Amino acid sequence: MTAPRRVYLVPGFFGFANLGELRYFGHTRAFLARALADLGVEARVEAVPTPPTASLPRRAAFLLERLAADDAAAPPPGAGAGGDGGAGTRIDLVGHSSGGLDARLLVSPDVSLPGAVAAAPFAARVGAIVTVATPHRGTPLASFFTSLLGQRLLQLLSLTTITALRVGHVPLAVLLKLGGLFARLDDLLLNSALLDQLFDQLLEDFSPERRAALDRFFADVSADTSLLPQLTPESMEVFNASTRDRPGVRYGCVVTRGRRPGVGSTISAGLDPGAQATHALYVALHGLAGGTPPERVAAVLRGPTGDALAAAYGGERVDCVDNDGVVPTLAQPWGELLQAVRGDHLDVIGHFNDPGHEPPHVDWIATGSGFDRAQFEAVWRAVARFLAQDG
Repeated sequence: MTAPRRVYLVPGFFGFANLGELRYFGHTRAFLARALADLGVEARVEAVPTPPTASLPRRAAFLLERLAADDAAAPPPGAGAGGDGGAGTRIDLVGHSSGGLDARLLVSPDVSLPGAVAAAPFAARVGAIVTVATPHRGTPLASFFTSLLGQRLLQLLSLTTITALRVGHVPLAVLLKLGGLFARLDDLLLNSALLDQLFDQLLEDFSPERRAALDRFFADVSADTSLLPQLTPESMEVFNASTRDRPGVRYGCVVTRGRRPGVGSTISAGLDPGAQATHALYVALHGLAGGTPPERVAAVLRGPTGDALAAAYGGERVDCVDNDGVVPTLAQPWGELLQAVRGDHLDVIGHFNDPGHEPPHVDWIATGSGFDRAQFEAVWRAVARFLAQDG
């Protein structure tokens, strides 16, 4: 076995890392821990809740405070089971979506983050960073969600996702109206009453205690939405120019590519009316996320990364319109390409349709991608192998 280490899973702006019994990384955390153990790596794998839509510096500072708190609470080596050595322990960071940006920012040389904890001592202990479906070059969807209407639709989409993952389904009437809203955005200028109605209808499925937790979650979201303008393609140019990779840290990435909407994806989504309704939502999201100007991803498309992606996708060249329903595929590469996934933004962390598995996998949206448990395990074994390397 290797020396003990800590692996932290950092969520993105769907950042409900621990909302009641709902677990953002529920399937991922357990499987990654087992995959590392199979490779002889002794690791404590933990998920880190972060402020969902707070700014990248604030989110990175929150992650930093968690690292410091775990150091303070850790028993010293030899103090019995679970002693990981505190300040001497290697740290690895795995970030999904904007969580990958939090990780990159935390370890960037000479970074200055809000709060009293200095980043440098912790950044020096980071051995590897893996980013999963991360918008390194931004996403046009962020530009849409920065509007007042977009912010309200993001809240409704988040609540729909939470409802689907916790309850296992969303009322068909809500799905049909939500899909219609995203499909007819130009008609929404005076439709705030319908948004409120759908929001209240979804909340009916939750107990008073869970409603209170959701109220707190959305209050946090409303209080600080700084993240969204920072994820636009224009803002990410500034981020990448000022956020340097840290020497000695190994960077790897998992890239996701949803199925392009069409007749084939509609048929593959199945006959269930609820699945078809969420597929209509996916069609709208895919269109919004596919608006990346070609010049912003030209370097990726024409360089060795573009060739590696084409090879990983069986010779299919990735286009600037390809995305996972949230993030453009060509915005995601950073460092070594570990896996190129045919799946959507949340498939890759375990939120796909497989009710027969124990615990069950529940899909957040039907894309017709065919992503399954075997692909999920292949992704996270690849991540485990990358983390297991000493570098």
